[in-house]
Amino acid sequence: MFNANIVAGFAQQQTPFYYYDLGLLKNTLTACNTAAAKYNFHVHFALKANCNKTILALIKDNGLGADCVSGGELIRANETGFDAQKTVFAGVGKSDSEINIALDLDIFCFNVESVQELFVINELAQAKNKTAGIAIRVNPNVDAHTHQYITTGLDENKFGINMWELPAVAEALKACKNLKFLGIHFHIGSQITNMNVFKSLCVKVNEVQNWFEERGMPVKVLNVGGGLGINYHQPDEDAMVDFEAYFKIFNDFLEVKPGKEVHFELGRALVAQCSSLISKVLYVKNGKNKNFVILDAGMSELIRPALYQAYHQIENISQLDKNMNTKYDVVGPVCESSDCFGKEVMLPETQRGNLVAIRSTGAYGEVMISVYNLRPAIGFVFSE
Repeated sequence: MFNANIVAGFAQQQTPFYYYDLGLLKNTLTACNTAAAKYNFHVHFALKANCNKTILALIKDNGLGADCVSGGELIRANETGFDAQKTVFAGVGKSDSEINIALDLDIFCFNVESVQELFVINELAQAKNKTAGIAIRVNPNVDAHTHQYITTGLDENKFGINMWELPAVAEALKACKNLKFLGIHFHIGSQITNMNVFKSLCVKVNEVQNWFEERGMPVKVLNVGGGLGINYHQPDEDAMVDFEAYFKIFNDFLEVKPGKEVHFELGRALVAQCSSLISKVLYVKNGKNKNFVILDAGMSELIRPALYQAYHQIENISQLDKNMNTKYDVVGPVCESSDCFGKEVMLPETQRGNLVAIRSTGAYGEVMISVYNLRPAIGFVFSE
C-alpha cells in the first residue's frame, strides 16, 4: 500500500519526481510468475510501458523476457541483460536498421505486421546469412472495449495482418527461405478490464491456429499479447491485478496442443501501481466558478490525462488528516489548456507547498516524458 509518510520523507528531493515502490513491484512479479507457472506460460515484459533501468533490472532478475517495439528498446533490453532468446520484437513500422539490430542480437522472434515486412526481414536476414524466427501478428477484429486511442485489434487499426491476407502470408512464407515460421501473435489493445474480451480473443486464436495447421504449417507459438488493465480508481485496494483469473481464461479457452508454447506480453499490469508522480503545489487560484491547484509537474512529466483523458487518483499527501471538502481542477504549468491532471477533484483545502501524489503512474508515465517548454529533467526515488 502507498505510504505517504515514506514519500514525505523524500521531501528534500527536488519536485517533481517519480517515486517507485520496489517492494510492491517484487510482490507483483512474484504473483505473476506463480500464476503463469501453473500452466507453463511464458511472460515477456513490454518495455514501452517502462524503460527505467532499475525497474528493468528487477524484472529481468525475475526471469521475464522482453517485448520490444523499437531498436532503442532492443538495445536497452540487451544492456539490461535480458535473454535474447526470450526477446520478441513487434512494431508496425520496423526500419531496416532496427531489423538489423534484432538480427545481430539473435532475438527469439519478430512479430511481423505486414506481408511486405516478411520480404524485408527475409532479405536482410539473407544478407547476414541468418534465419529469423517470425510470428504473424494477426488483426482479429476483436473489440477491446477500451479507449479508441489504445485499441489495436480492429479492422480500422493500423496494426497487424488482416484475416483476408492470410493466403498471401502463406505464399510469402514459402518463398522466404531465411524465415522460420514459429507461430501467431495477437494484441488487441490496452487497459482491458472486461475478461470476456480475452475469451473472444481465444476463439480467434484457435481459428487462426487451425487455419495455418490445415495448410501444413505447424504453429509452435501462440502469443496472445497483453492489455490487462488495472484499477486506477482504487490503487491501494487493488494494488495487484488478479493474475490467477487472467491466466486461467487462456488455459480454459485456448486450444493448446502438446509441444506448443503460450506467450504473453504484459506491461501496465506489472508496473503501473508501483509508481506515483510526486509534485508540489506552486499556487492555488480560487475563483467564482473554478478553484485551481497549480503543480510544478505538468503534461511534460505525465501526458496520459492530456493525451487520452486518462484518470489518475490525485492525493494531497500533506493534508491526509483533513476533510476532503473542496473541489479543484489540478493543473500543471505547461502553456497548454490541456495540461490538466483532473477536473473537479475533491481534496482537503490545499495550500502552496503541499505535496501531491498522482497515483498509478508506473506505466506510460516516465517513459513518455517530453522536453516541451524546455522543461528540466526530473528525478527518481526508489523505496523497498
